Amino acid sequence: MPKIWLNGKLVDHDQAKLSVFDHGLLYGDGCFEGIRAYGGRIFKLASHLRRMYQSAESIRLTPPCSCDEIAEAIRETLTANDLIDAYIRLVFTRGVGTLGLHPFRCPNPSVFIIADTIELYPPQLYENGMEVIVAKRRRIPIECLDPSTKSLNYLNNILAKIEAIDADVLEAIMLNTDGYVSECTGDNIFTVTDGQIATPPAEAGILHGITRQFVVQELAPHLGYNVQQRMMTMDEVLAADEVFLTGTAAEIIGVSRIDGHAIGSGTVGAVTRALVAEFRKRVSHNASED
Repeated sequence: MPKIWLNGKLVDHDQAKLSVFDHGLLYGDGCFEGIRAYGGRIFKLASHLRRMYQSAESIRLTPPCSCDEIAEAIRETLTANDLIDAYIRLVFTRGVGTLGLHPFRCPNPSVFIIADTIELYPPQLYENGMEVIVAKRRRIPIECLDPSTKSLNYLNNILAKIEAIDADVLEAIMLNTDGYVSECTGDNIFTVTDGQIATPPAEAGILHGITRQFVVQELAPHLGYNVQQRMMTMDEVLAADEVFLTGTAAEIIGVSRIDGHAIGSGTVGAVTRALVAEFRKRVSHNASED
């Protein structure tokens, strides 16, 4: 039976219960991380935990456990579930409180860790490329809810995801309120044009993705590419030779069509394939925990 780490101890999954008065449920008040383990090593654990604690600080939630304690709890959860390749979900909630919004009437935040397997997209999409749409739903402005805080409030993304599902695809590109490309519902987006890789910058209203950072700072430079971080329009994206998405669950996946429009040759491009190959080589041989 799968084990969940909940508030300091491992419990059977059917005993992993939170109160209906927890503000994480009532108001989406909390934060989370999705983390990968490859071959028993937790990929970019330090980066994920740094972002997690920054998210908690930004919403003035004080975790009941130290960063080192959470790292150890994640390893404990993997071991308890006999997993070496896994998707890990770490969640901090505000905890039990009153029915009002007041966050500081929740004295004890809750923490839980789930370790399981995941297949976000079918394998054939990694080989052939995936179709996506452009969502009509715009990204919430940074001034209203900064997406660099990975909060439990994902309704903006979910509503755009529903548009994708209604269009019989699995992902949607979201624009910011100024009409510039921001990110997808659960992934960051990149373009390749004339051998130049580009991706929207922080000011476009994006989550600072750990896999995005890995591509920008490590994979692309290793393969001889620099990555421009700049504002981009959908016309630029549609005219690109290649488009690919990155995310912890998605890893790196090429885009073949957007709103029915073929990107480049309409399949996964050479630069995307090279990045995917380098990514898989690195995580299979040495999944860095830095």
